[in-house]
Amino acid sequence: MSVAPHRKPARPVIRMIILTVTALCVGAAASFAAIIFVELVSGLNSALLVAPRSRVQWERLPWLIILATLLVPTLGGLIVGVVHRYLSPERRPLGPPDVIRAVQFHRPLPDTRSGIVSTLTAILSLGTGASVGQYGPMVYLGALFGGAARRLRADVPNLDGIAMSCGVAAAIATAFNAPIAGLVFAHEVVLRHYSTQAFAPVTVASATGYVIANVIFERPALFLVEFPGVGHGYEFVLFAFLGLVVALAAIGFMRLVLACGPWMAGLIANPVLRPGVAGLVVGLTALALPDVLGIGTETLRFATIEGAFGQGELIVLILAKITLTALCIGAGFSGGVFSPALLIGSLIGALFWTLVSGAGGIPTSGVAVYAIGAMMAFASAVIGAPLTCILIVFELTRNYDITIAAMVAVVFSNLVSHRLFGRSLFDIQLARRGMDFSKGRDRAHLAELPVRDLLSADAVTMTPEDTPEDVARRLLDRGWRQAFVLGAEGQLVGVYSPSEGQQPATLTFEDDTNLADAMERMRGFVGDAVPVVTREGGRYLGAVSEADMVSAWLDHVARIREEENAAL
Repeated sequence: MSVAPHRKPARPVIRMIILTVTALCVGAAASFAAIIFVELVSGLNSALLVAPRSRVQWERLPWLIILATLLVPTLGGLIVGVVHRYLSPERRPLGPPDVIRAVQFHRPLPDTRSGIVSTLTAILSLGTGASVGQYGPMVYLGALFGGAARRLRADVPNLDGIAMSCGVAAAIATAFNAPIAGLVFAHEVVLRHYSTQAFAPVTVASATGYVIANVIFERPALFLVEFPGVGHGYEFVLFAFLGLVVALAAIGFMRLVLACGPWMAGLIANPVLRPGVAGLVVGLTALALPDVLGIGTETLRFATIEGAFGQGELIVLILAKITLTALCIGAGFSGGVFSPALLIGSLIGALFWTLVSGAGGIPTSGVAVYAIGAMMAFASAVIGAPLTCILIVFELTRNYDITIAAMVAVVFSNLVSHRLFGRSLFDIQLARRGMDFSKGRDRAHLAELPVRDLLSADAVTMTPEDTPEDVARRLLDRGWRQAFVLGAEGQLVGVYSPSEGQQPATLTFEDDTNLADAMERMRGFVGDAVPVVTREGGRYLGAVSEADMVSAWLDHVARIREEENAAL
């Protein structure tokens, strides 16, 4: 990972002005873009007979409903596959893991063209009824506006990462009418720290998104719930148990999402066809279960109403939505997992309530509190944002009792899912790309620095043509105690010192060894430096000194701490 040259930062007042203006501009742009995104999806849903209301309007022509149900998601998937294959340099959907990677490692987002294509295919995927979510693409869309800040030549440390986080916060605040949740989501999932330098502009951007969505456009809330309060103290035990049940379901869901990609690749060699096949499966399922189409906002709202679904319906819907979401994402449809997680969680909560209140005969406070608690417990386990999910409940319902109930479910869900699976689906996806945050940001950053970038120019080598006297003189001149013995073809043979002669190398690094692994393997090592060789053939590339590795480690840790504690 290359390190940008250090420049003297601008004065605090100038930094404050730049960050505030950036937050306002990025927040406004991300908010307007999120609203346009949602409206385009809604328009396509209505025009293509995906939305329940539009299907009811044409129910007098059942053949048209059947034809649309089968063809719309199938053709939509084929178009998505073609567009990704031929118009996107990345050739895949982009989402929150790409944003986290860019912010954490101070890298640009994938090219703008790929980002625009991914956003358009997300609109098409959602508009044609694919079982994916809208919030992941909206997060990336917000970050896309923030990513433009890299082009500003302002001497503000970490401006690009903060600007992308501003876009993310504004998008979430717009989507949920929840500015506090948008603020916390950006810090909890993307930034992963709470420095004043980032906190202030992200707050401004999130508030901007809320004002545009709630004040200017008067966007409706995701759902409205009348809840008088938890009527029985023992229900908090039920909320905790609900969190445990939901955690197991969320783990199964995430494992299925991760497994479906490789499974689809093995089943269908041509990536262009995979979304079309998944769309056909969605259409066939929707003939019997139209609730599986699209985001499922109406289904989510019905889940909070007593008697809206029977136990059998809930079980079938939960299994179908889990399977189809994993299939659509694995096949290459553009979309997120947050929206499906909300729906699946609410259905599980409703099912739990029917079993407890109906079959169990236990008096409860109604289905709504269980549906909402399970909804957020499931979503928080998937996206790794328990505080965000708790705040979403509070900002949507303005109800303290229902927030406390959801908080209990969220806490127990995250305790289990974090232990048995990991912090989030995003973190596991990043770990599979070689960016592992499970042991902290420090180690993840060090793992991005290969030791081959730290090779010392002063290392002494010994070839078959060199005499011991020549090597001893070079060691003395350069202040080293060991030389690295090379074979005729440049492969490492061992190490040589005038006092001990030639010995086998006690430790070697490969050309793909990173600094985090190198520091672990250095425990108990005694010597000047560690040789670095190619993994194939063992050809000597150079040596990295212990002092250089420690210095690089201290520099990176200091840079991270400075970022985490930076003030305006």
